[in-house]
Amino acid sequence: MSTKAYYKRDEIGVGKPGFSKTRSIIEAAFYGNNVVKVNTLKEAYELAKNSPGTVVTDMPVYRGEEFGLEKDSKVLLFNDGSITGRYAAARRIAGEPNVDCAELDKIVMDAIYDTRWDTMYHAEVYIGLDPEFMIKAHLLIPEGEENIMYSWMLNFQYMSDEYVRMYKDSKPIGNEPDIYIFSNPQWTGTTNPNYDPKCLCYFNTAENCAAILGMRYFGEHKKGTLTIGWAIANRNGYASCHGGQKRYNLPNNKSYVASVFGLSGSGKSTITHAKHDSKYDITVLHDDAFIINTETGSSIAMEPTYFDKTADYPTYCEDNKYLLTAQNCSATIDEDGKIVLVTEDIRNGNGRAIKSKLWSPNRVDKIEEPVNAIFWIMKDPTIPPIVKLKGASLASVMGATLATKRSNAERLAEGIDPKALVVEPYANPFRTYPLANDYDKFKKLVAERNVDCYIINTGDFMGKKVKPADTLGVIEAVVEGNAEFKQWGPFEDIEIFEWDGFIPNLDDPEYKSQLKARMLDRVKFVESRENFKGGYDKLPEDALLALKKVVSGLN
Repeated sequence: MSTKAYYKRDEIGVGKPGFSKTRSIIEAAFYGNNVVKVNTLKEAYELAKNSPGTVVTDMPVYRGEEFGLEKDSKVLLFNDGSITGRYAAARRIAGEPNVDCAELDKIVMDAIYDTRWDTMYHAEVYIGLDPEFMIKAHLLIPEGEENIMYSWMLNFQYMSDEYVRMYKDSKPIGNEPDIYIFSNPQWTGTTNPNYDPKCLCYFNTAENCAAILGMRYFGEHKKGTLTIGWAIANRNGYASCHGGQKRYNLPNNKSYVASVFGLSGSGKSTITHAKHDSKYDITVLHDDAFIINTETGSSIAMEPTYFDKTADYPTYCEDNKYLLTAQNCSATIDEDGKIVLVTEDIRNGNGRAIKSKLWSPNRVDKIEEPVNAIFWIMKDPTIPPIVKLKGASLASVMGATLATKRSNAERLAEGIDPKALVVEPYANPFRTYPLANDYDKFKKLVAERNVDCYIINTGDFMGKKVKPADTLGVIEAVVEGNAEFKQWGPFEDIEIFEWDGFIPNLDDPEYKSQLKARMLDRVKFVESRENFKGGYDKLPEDALLALKKVVSGLN
């Protein structure tokens, strides 16, 4: 599929697709006489390299000429100040209850007017890397923010000759217009008491547009763009996935396609890129953003590169060879007098970098084979390293009540406990459509495509740490068909593969009490959706019944 960029004159007008109020406010700014079009990565690199405050390291971009850069390009570092994570409290989504679009439109009008004195840069990328699903996105951002623009063009697919041809060969679908995003990290704020005075992220995903104001962190721009891309996918028959997917290429021309879903810091990237001591031939789709076709079961990557934490990659680490840009890290001089990055979150939490596609040697943009399994990654201390969910309703609702802990990729509102166990449906805090849409799509994958569904706990189990070797061990047993699952205690719809050192004792009153409490937390969460946001995220009745059946097994 492709999106629509050009219109016949009789297609333009009131009530016609692509011509609504918010979109008209944002799109017009892209054609101002203060706008400079940035057409190539080479142009974006030079602008970012020369932007005030950029640290041009002496670390070369590995094989940069293969994806649109000059051969002598260097890794660029830019630091955002004290804000080094996403800020969900600033998000406003059109269509949700109590979101005043008329009020937000006026704020965006003024924000755009205030940039008339600035030079603005217009960049374009593709989201989705196969002709089956490719959409075009536009970013408008002021001079001085060249590093955000350059990273944005790297994170998504810049307009290379290959992908331009691919996009031309894709078929337009429906009336989906291109994505337009207006960003001004230098926004001076609003006096309107209904909003944070310094930052605002307004999404009108039904109209494929957004305004990102007062937000310097690149992750806001990456996930903000993906937010709209995922919404388009949702409308067109795809399950939108914040997770990773890999294919195990097994003997006798067999394969096993596994999808893992988890928040930043849950282990989804580690699992996706794990080489399993070279026991398998592995093909990687992506570790953060992809979509699954609910009719065919095939999957498509949304972006070519990786926006990864730098905490686990010391300066000397071989993986740093694949860095393209870095954010919120430090720098120093090495023994050869070269400027190099200082990683490991010494400067601050959530240091980040964009790594090239080459980091994963067996990358593909699409996995044609239908997905075999979904793994919900949780950090729930009452869940053993792995359990298998039977029944489509339970499998989907456990994803809708995915329990985990916050990571330092998020900037939390005042008063929020960063250590509290929280529910983040499908590990995707970037949803801009009703939760039932995701519930139905994942339920369909299990019910109609016979996708297996598991929970894996990568945190602690009753005080004992589940190590990466444990997590990879249970996954390997599943892939090889050696995992012997049996009914877990009284639960008719949950099976357990008993892993040495982590076998739950349902005869222990304390454990049973905690397990019941965590399951009741899920029940309460689903019940709360009936009134939260006016019922915007209410789930079907079978979702709640599936959870209550689990709780009844503990009574």
